[in-house]
Amino acid sequence: MRLLVSAMLAVVAVIHLLPLSGVLGSERLAALYGLSFKEPNQEILMRHRAVLFGLFGLFLLFAAFRPPLHTMAFIGGFGSVVSFLWLARSVGEYNAHVARVVKADIVALACLIIGVVAHAYIQYAG
Repeated sequence: MRLLVSAMLAVVAVIHLLPLSGVLGSERLAALYGLSFKEPNQEILMRHRAVLFGLFGLFLLFAAFRPPLHTMAFIGGFGSVVSFLWLARSVGEYNAHVARVVKADIVALACLIIGVVAHAYIQYAG
């Protein structure tokens, strides 16, 4: 069960690390999201977002192998994934690139659910 928890958190970590490549510039951001980020302010904000996702992904990966951090990792993971999915659904009309992000976050949500159930089992039954 502990391996399952770690594996699920590791998958969520990788999903959160994928946008890190956006830190390389507007061309990479355009490839990720299908949008133009030629305006400097947008580029700065999105590249910073890529850094933050990278940092959070690294935390999730670190936490995956540190049981005392599992609960915090699940809270952060659910906050990240559920908020993005809620925003995507409430705004709607996103492009195919953002639809890929939505699909990735649905996978992440499934991993979080499986992982938190296994985590709860460990905490309360084992």
